[in-house]
Amino acid sequence: MKSAVESMSALAHEGRLSAFRLLVKAGPEGLPAGVLAYKLGSPPSSLSTNLGILTGARLCTARREGRSIIYAANFDAMGALLAYLMEDCCGGNPRVCEPMLQAASACVPAGKRC
Repeated sequence: MKSAVESMSALAHEGRLSAFRLLVKAGPEGLPAGVLAYKLGSPPSSLSTNLGILTGARLCTARREGRSIIYAANFDAMGALLAYLMEDCCGGNPRVCEPMLQAASACVPAGKRC
């Protein structure tokens, strides 16, 4: 539960949620910090803070390539959060959650890209 609270807390900010969604769209290759800042229209200092919080919550990773830092969504952590949120889903009625479960299963774990 502590990890779920930390993850949701990190996502509970417009700038961080926008950055995370953009990283999810980028897939496992990720994006350089400069490209993220440009696409989000975010000042580099704000983006740096937001990416630090997302990285601290293990929702994204950072790696250095030359002079660039490449950020990527951590699909394992995202999947764990979604699984935690849905583990008690349906209250005995699977049809309630069926559309959400189908949407979640559309993400291909092997490719780690939705």
